[in-house]
Amino acid sequence: MQKKVLALHDLSGFGRSSLVPVIAVLSAAGHQCVPLPTAVFSSHMAIPGWVTTDLTDAMQGTIEQYERIGLRFEAVYAGFLSSVGQIDRVREAAARLKAPGGIVLIDPVMGDNGRVYATLTAALCARMRELCAAADIITPNTTEAAILLGRDPASRPSGPDEAWEWIHALCAAYGAQVVLTGLDFAEGRVGTGCLSDEGGALSLHQRIDRYYPGTGDLFAAVMLAALLNGGKLADACTHAGAFVKDCIAYTAAQQTDPMHGVQFEKLLGRLSSRPADTGNAPMSI
Repeated sequence: MQKKVLALHDLSGFGRSSLVPVIAVLSAAGHQCVPLPTAVFSSHMAIPGWVTTDLTDAMQGTIEQYERIGLRFEAVYAGFLSSVGQIDRVREAAARLKAPGGIVLIDPVMGDNGRVYATLTAALCARMRELCAAADIITPNTTEAAILLGRDPASRPSGPDEAWEWIHALCAAYGAQVVLTGLDFAEGRVGTGCLSDEGGALSLHQRIDRYYPGTGDLFAAVMLAALLNGGKLADACTHAGAFVKDCIAYTAAQQTDPMHGVQFEKLLGRLSSRPADTGNAPMSI
C-alpha cells in the first residue's frame, strides 16, 4: 500500500527549500505527499525582497475536510511554523488524521548556525517545546537543540561525548526519538546523531565547504521516506546524510548562487528504490 504523508510546511516558490524538496523527495521514494502549506513565500527568507501570505486560517478547514473524507496518514510531518496558531493546527492534524501506528515528525525550525530566526517569539518557542513533546521523532539542528534545552543558541557539541549528552538530554526532555543534525566536531566531517528504542549512532560524512538553504528540509524528507520504506532510524539518517552531501557536491560543481539551493532534481532517481548501502556506515553505540 502506498503511504501518505501530510506535510505542514511553508511553500517557498524559489530557492529549493521547504515544501519544494519535501514533495519531490517523498514522491520519488514512492510515497504520496499531501502538502498543507502554513504560508506561501515568493522565495525563502534568505533572498531579499520576499513577499508572503499567511495561511493559518485556511489550515483548519483543510484538516476538517480531510477528516470528513476519511483520510489517514502514515506520517504527519511539520516544518516551518510562524505562529502559535499553526502549532495548534499541527497538533490537531496529528490527533485527527494520523493513521494507527503512524509517525509524527517535528522539525522544530527556530534557527541555524548559532542564530535564532527573527520569526521566533518567546510564545512560539514555548509552544514549540510543547509540540516536540507530542512528537514521535524530532530533528533539531544544534542551534535548535540548544534552544530546546534552554542553552545558548551559539553553543554546540565539541566532540562525540558531548553530542551524546545533548542527544540523551533531548530524549529525556521530550520523550521522542531524536535526530540531531549539524554535528561538526570532527575536522572535515559533518553529520548527525540519532537515538531511538533500537539504539543510536553517529553518522559523519565528508564536509563540503558550502552553505545552501533548504538542506535541512531535504535531509528530513529523505530520512522520513526511508523510514516509511521500512528502514531503521540510524540507517535512514546515514542514507539521508549521504544524499544531501552528494547534492551539495553536485551543486558546488555547477557554481550556481548558493541562495538558489541545492540542485537535487538530477539525483532524485537514487530515491526510487529502498536505501542501499551508502558506504557511510554509522558508528553504533
